[in-house]
Amino acid sequence: MKLALLGYPLSHSLSPAMHNAALAEVGLRDWRYDALPVAADLLREAVEWIRGDEYAGANVTVPHKEAIIPFLDGLTPVAEAIGAVNTIVKRNGKLIGHNTDAAGFLADLYAFDVHVSGRPALILGAGGSARAVTAALAPLNVEIRIAARRREQAQSLISNLQLPITVYDLTINHLHRASRDVALIVNCTPLGMTPNTNASPWLEGAPFPRGAFVYDLVYNPSETLLVKQARAAGLRAATGLGMLIEQGALAFELWTGKTAPRKLMREAAEQKLFAAESRGSQSKE
Repeated sequence: MKLALLGYPLSHSLSPAMHNAALAEVGLRDWRYDALPVAADLLREAVEWIRGDEYAGANVTVPHKEAIIPFLDGLTPVAEAIGAVNTIVKRNGKLIGHNTDAAGFLADLYAFDVHVSGRPALILGAGGSARAVTAALAPLNVEIRIAARRREQAQSLISNLQLPITVYDLTINHLHRASRDVALIVNCTPLGMTPNTNASPWLEGAPFPRGAFVYDLVYNPSETLLVKQARAAGLRAATGLGMLIEQGALAFELWTGKTAPRKLMREAAEQKLFAAESRGSQSKE
């Protein structure tokens, strides 16, 4: 039986390493999880591959979390409310879109002992991941602010989730205003992801607010430029590796019906990540 990751590009992904380790651990040694890089114009065709008898489901990552929805047979209430899909589960021949990102994000936030109930939060970006993060924070009575390069994308997010959200442009002046008094800053853009590790969504010259926790959904490299910037400013910060593990574990349980070995999944992901960084470091010497 096969599982797949649909996205583009995928060279940064740790999902195959952690899922294949998990499949072997629970005894599903005839199962295989592969990364399938899929350009936007081939997305419909890729979904048809997943309909094949050899597939049990798939994960979906950037930039397809929203675009894939019309090609599926249905959505769970959570995925429909968020307006984005990160997991496809095949049930009786039908492809059903799920979203485990929101639950994965909250689980990791709580693991860092970050509590934001009743406080403002700033989300950078307005794509599928931003939708999941926004939906996760909304029940906590969080004042949500979004800074995005594409204002129309942010307006679409607001319309879909039907939440009171303030939208700011991604400029230094707007970042300064948007981040005032926030308890949490979340990067939901791919900026800073390997191989473009010198990029950051936090514009140079924009001050960080005091006391905020900075959470970067980018998990590769192990310390993103945004995380470095935040720590240099005296803030606590983390990458999205924990979210990757948790959302993946929830997807694994949907596909297999077995309890995901979370500790092993993290070890496999970290081993893959650190090995890749070590090779990259050696190649520069």
